[in-house]
Amino acid sequence: MIVVLKPRCSQQAIERLTRRIEELGMKPHVIVGVERTVIAATGPEREGLEAEFEADGEVERVMPILAPYKIASRETRRDPTVIEVGSLKVGGGHIGVIAGPCSVEGEESLIEIARLVKQAGATALRGGAFKPRTSPYAFQGMKERGLEILSAARAATGLAIVTEVMTPHHVELVARHADVLQIGARNMQNYHLLQAVGETRKPVLLKRGPSATIEEFLLAAEYVLDQGNQQVILCERGIRTFETHTRFTLPLATVPYLKEKTHLPVVVDPSHGTGLASLVPSMSAAAVACGADGLIIEVHQNPAKAMSDGAQTLSVPQFAATLETCRKIAGALGKTLS
Repeated sequence: MIVVLKPRCSQQAIERLTRRIEELGMKPHVIVGVERTVIAATGPEREGLEAEFEADGEVERVMPILAPYKIASRETRRDPTVIEVGSLKVGGGHIGVIAGPCSVEGEESLIEIARLVKQAGATALRGGAFKPRTSPYAFQGMKERGLEILSAARAATGLAIVTEVMTPHHVELVARHADVLQIGARNMQNYHLLQAVGETRKPVLLKRGPSATIEEFLLAAEYVLDQGNQQVILCERGIRTFETHTRFTLPLATVPYLKEKTHLPVVVDPSHGTGLASLVPSMSAAAVACGADGLIIEVHQNPAKAMSDGAQTLSVPQFAATLETCRKIAGALGKTLS
């Protein structure tokens, strides 16, 4: 249920109500909005609770949460969530741009590409230190040394770092170096991992699984939110269909649909969504046009020599041209691509 408090309610009232919710065996989630504060109570409810809370003088009304994803739902929070960490701002009219190579390949090359994508307009650096690969014989990433290189790139450029964490026991290590913890598509329903990143309070970029429904996607986000971490960024990165002309099928209708259903920001990954560098510019532009709050794009100095995913990776000039187009579209929509 959602307990909507009256405007300018006291802190004492918030604390009193959260204690009562805990006494009833539920978990309170205090959400401070522009006009009102609400408390989302998740867990088993009992008959008569609405009347009990509505009798409180500082409660305006009590409503049930109809969506299965309780905290992510717009029923809980009408105001869009804006996530800001370091150089990256996503949501609220700000379109964040996360760019960089698929994999960290070395300190000199990563710092070079970080400077180049920043100059082109990126506001965060992506790069995999731990790489989940379909084949056990493929490059698995530089692991802890890769994290150290990402930290060095942040120190050199000021760009926020977005990198993937693959297992619960790596969360603490990755969180020491990353500004945003990425949960890859293969791990979208790794519930122990979702709970572990939720406990860090660091922003989490959650990628949709290739066969996941929207409800499953939002329920995965709910695992992070339920730990008290409100900083979740949803990422549409394409789904698996019968079509074979692209690596995945990138369903951009997901973006406005999610914006209707949830207050969480939504970014699009056109690199994985298509698997073809030639399609990334147009799909980036389309993502901005349909309301995406951000883009995550693979960029390399020499895509043909990239250690992974070269076919879907843009060169620096291609990336700069793509952002120029996206910036014009964002401006027409009254948004800022920065």
